[in-house]
Amino acid sequence: MSEYRKWCLILCVLGGANCCVSTMPNSYDTIVVGLGSAGVTAASTLAKAGRRVLGLEAQDRIGGRVKTVPFGDGVVEVGAEWIHGTVGSRVYQTAIKNNVTVLPQDLSFQVFMSDGTVGNKELVNELIEYCLQVVEHPPEKPEALGTFITRKFMAYINEKHPKLLDDKDFITEFLEMMNLFINNYEASNDWNDVSAQTNYEELGGHQHTSWHRHGYKTFFDLLLNTYNNGPGLPTLDIKLNKEVTLIKWPKNSTGNVQVICKDGEAYTANNVIVTVSLGVLKERHSHLFLPSLPQEKITIIQKMSIGVMDKVILNFEKQWLPNGTFFGFIWKGEDKKKLSKDDYWTTRIFGVSTPMGSRTALTFWTSGDVGKMVETLPEDVVKRKTMELLRKFMGKNMTIPEPTDMIRSTWFSNPFTRGSYTYDNLLVHDYPNARATLGEPLVDSTGVPKVLFAGEATDLTHFSTVHGASDSGYREAMRLLPSSKI
Repeated sequence: MSEYRKWCLILCVLGGANCCVSTMPNSYDTIVVGLGSAGVTAASTLAKAGRRVLGLEAQDRIGGRVKTVPFGDGVVEVGAEWIHGTVGSRVYQTAIKNNVTVLPQDLSFQVFMSDGTVGNKELVNELIEYCLQVVEHPPEKPEALGTFITRKFMAYINEKHPKLLDDKDFITEFLEMMNLFINNYEASNDWNDVSAQTNYEELGGHQHTSWHRHGYKTFFDLLLNTYNNGPGLPTLDIKLNKEVTLIKWPKNSTGNVQVICKDGEAYTANNVIVTVSLGVLKERHSHLFLPSLPQEKITIIQKMSIGVMDKVILNFEKQWLPNGTFFGFIWKGEDKKKLSKDDYWTTRIFGVSTPMGSRTALTFWTSGDVGKMVETLPEDVVKRKTMELLRKFMGKNMTIPEPTDMIRSTWFSNPFTRGSYTYDNLLVHDYPNARATLGEPLVDSTGVPKVLFAGEATDLTHFSTVHGASDSGYREAMRLLPSSKI
């Protein structure tokens, strides 16, 4: 052993899990591209089975579209906020199995109007609950989600609250708020871009369970065995800031896969699991794979939709709102008309919530094209306009302090995500097997899987969630393992 390698080995022993110097070879059993929920689940599953695994992550952190950031008096989630469902959730079970407490968060609305008055909380929550229940019973024929909800909602109002029919302004603005509400769930730009006949299935149990002060990053620490300074996984090598630019795979032959990075480094393995987002595949598939992807997979990449759900998070010197609550905004038509064109985007923030990880922070929610635009606005403009919005709706009822700090998500402008998560668009009826096709591996001349695909977009029923992404990573890891291994 050379002196250099000796010192590397000594440093790794002394540095433990924090060591960034690799003593593993450039040839592996499996290379995992992307270390979000899917990638980390796949890599850790294979490593625990004794496989030599290399994880390549283009960003400077693990987590993908999960991003826990120290902020205020604790932490906030710039990406995924909650565990959506607890029954059969790989994410929830990972927490419970490791004695990490996660807490349900009540998301019932406190309602404020644009004239500063307090809205009818009971009525608005009843109407929201009805609209969300409607989604669970889709129409027999294909229909846009917004059209479907509006039709059912008007029938419900006619039956249960006929006097509301006279308040056309309230109905119009409630439906617009509901549009934004749905867009934040779906990451869509408009609820009429979403199919009412989705393949998505909710897990049982509470739909908004929070990692609170632990932070969602704890999920990755648990998978990688680094929680509480754990030693990590000995056969897993992780490299950050490693942007993959080319994946060479044997289509008409046999042999290894070669993965080439932007810095010129090249690695070989028996196979590779690609877990990048649909947004990245849309932008890069034509030059990322050699040979190119099959036309059927290219068509699906082009036809499927990934949208944007973004946050603006402000911090204040001290807590001034109750922890774990949600404040919904409903505009009055006359107030909306008074706004300048430059301020229109503020009407697309449908509410604010107090995150469970920080008592002094406040999260503003937006989505779609406005979310993309907010990512590009000057920071001082975003901070000033969100505060104006907050004071317009809530300032009559409470004293609102000045914020001390701001962060915001940039899921669309980030070249390694290009969006937040996928939804079933109106083409889902024409391409019913799209997600399965996206997830099909590329095989060599003998039928052996060489390029495998995971990520939330490839999960048939739990897409758009962390647990769906994790399940997809486990699925592809098990494709490479005998069932007796795990």
